[in-house]
Amino acid sequence: MSNDDKSLAHTRWNCKYHIVFTPKYRRKVIYGKLRQDIGKILRKLCEMKEVKIIEAHAMPDHIHMLVRIPPKLSVSGFMGYLKGRSAVIIHERHGNLKYNYGNRSFWAKGYYVSTVGLNQKTIAKYIREQEAEDRVRDSISKREYNDPFSK
Repeated sequence: MSNDDKSLAHTRWNCKYHIVFTPKYRRKVIYGKLRQDIGKILRKLCEMKEVKIIEAHAMPDHIHMLVRIPPKLSVSGFMGYLKGRSAVIIHERHGNLKYNYGNRSFWAKGYYVSTVGLNQKTIAKYIREQEAEDRVRDSISKREYNDPFSK
């Protein structure tokens, strides 16, 4: 298993995505006064959804993020949440943007996403180790199931 692997009740996962999104009309507001505030807002929203930001950078007219999203969240659902909630918070904190961008639409429609996958050796090792782990688990509980309702 990789050190990056996380787990849920019955799942091991390592879902990393490279995401790029832009402000409406690619306006260069991210790099100015708003840069630090937008960074804090995005970090807080990711934290609330248990999404880990591995790397992020605000360019003059777009944002790059490398994130680890749990499999219980879809990428599209997370991005809708991130862009929607951040736009509302940005407009609340910076009321003057409301007039420049219209009805609380700070981000442009859409985004770019690409998966960051594992290599073949890691997957093969996982498959080998999973089989051995299943054998160990089976040897621990040798007792067969007995039906309590039979004589």
